Amino acid sequence: MNGRYEVPVTALPGVTWRKSRHSGKWGNCVELAALDDGTIALRQSREPDGTALIYTRAELAAFLSGAKDGEFDDLVS
Repeated sequence: MNGRYEVPVTALPGVTWRKSRHSGKWGNCVELAALDDGTIALRQSREPDGTALIYTRAELAAFLSGAKDGEFDDLVS
């Protein structure tokens, strides 16, 4: 698989969703889950039965590296 795709969260039964300890109590977070095929699913915590976006580990690693380097800080400041 290459690239992002969308699936209904209901198509991912039994996965363990994780969210950041920095998430607020008002549902302002995304949750991640490791999938059996090595990809990573992301969903909006306010819509737990909505749509999940699926990314490869390389895609998510590139994003996280950029976030750690502050490349997206201007989007939330």
